[in-house]
Amino acid sequence: MSAAKTSKKKSNPLVPRMMIDGFERDIQESYIRERAPEILETLLIDRTMTAADSKGRVHRIRWCTDDYGFAADAEIDPVLISKPDVKIIRPRVDKRIDDQRKRSVDRAEVFTPSWVCNKQNNLVDQAWFGRKTKLFNREITDKKTGRNTWQSTFDPEKQIEFPKGRTWEDYVCANRLEVSCGEAPYLTSRYDTTTGDPIPVEQRIGFLDRKLRVISERVGADRKKWLVLAEKALKSCYGFEWQGDNVFLARENMLYAVLEAYYWKYNEAKVPLTVQRRFAEIISWNIWQMDGIKFVVPNTCKDEVVEIPNLDGSVERKVLPCKGCKSGKVDEHNGVRCRVMDWEINKPVLFMPPFEFKTIEG
Repeated sequence: MSAAKTSKKKSNPLVPRMMIDGFERDIQESYIRERAPEILETLLIDRTMTAADSKGRVHRIRWCTDDYGFAADAEIDPVLISKPDVKIIRPRVDKRIDDQRKRSVDRAEVFTPSWVCNKQNNLVDQAWFGRKTKLFNREITDKKTGRNTWQSTFDPEKQIEFPKGRTWEDYVCANRLEVSCGEAPYLTSRYDTTTGDPIPVEQRIGFLDRKLRVISERVGADRKKWLVLAEKALKSCYGFEWQGDNVFLARENMLYAVLEAYYWKYNEAKVPLTVQRRFAEIISWNIWQMDGIKFVVPNTCKDEVVEIPNLDGSVERKVLPCKGCKSGKVDEHNGVRCRVMDWEINKPVLFMPPFEFKTIEG
């Protein structure tokens, strides 16, 4: 097939594999590129570095790890990671044990079991609702084995009750942030990141999952309204991560969580491609690559050269390290400050300590 004909090929919406041959934990990048290459490109874009480039070049998230044999500062190539029959990026549970241990030692990467994510998310919801009962699930501990799990309270004949003064729409739009998000298990629990076990849509416990459940309970057959509210839910879910493969996996999980919830609700997967593109755009802003200690794009702090005049008229050049790296003060780092989208004003803002949005000056 010629390049000209290939470029004219129409893209198709992504379809969750659960409706074809079962749940797919490890999403196939080759499938995304085949059906909707523009979505793969969007899921890889680095919004901060793209905005900071004076020449207008589009930047992709970087590996920020040498686990894959590529330079840590190299950008992730969509063509490279989407070759048929060659799987490069994998969830942590599918990586070799030695690779998992290395990442734990090098980057303190330790993923949280889903039952722990659920317990902590339940605490957040209990505070928001002002009560402990009649929420999303019931926590269970097996007295014999000590195994922890949960049972969803989902009932097709009932809806979650909301407290006086707060509506279900308020809940859908309430902002949630997962710090050092890895593959985003606190935002969406498509699978247990420690065991790899798939989690059915109605049993999922992530913040985004809970929002989508509320939407599904409150919206009837109006598919368009469901998608509009799902967009609002996505806009309210944020997360940052150092390692590029995790950033990408988190973004994939967020997109597929919505597609799978839509299929679970309506037993069809016809989410229009234009809507899927919009979802991918939102996710690419809300899940970003950042050094969670310095609050800058990883590895962007740099030495600065200053010129010091001498009494004899000569100039002495001195190389000074990044003030923040030397002092440990977050606000003194000279790396590239991360941009995220404040969807209430629909403008990019800086994400600054302590976990706040700040208007971009100039």
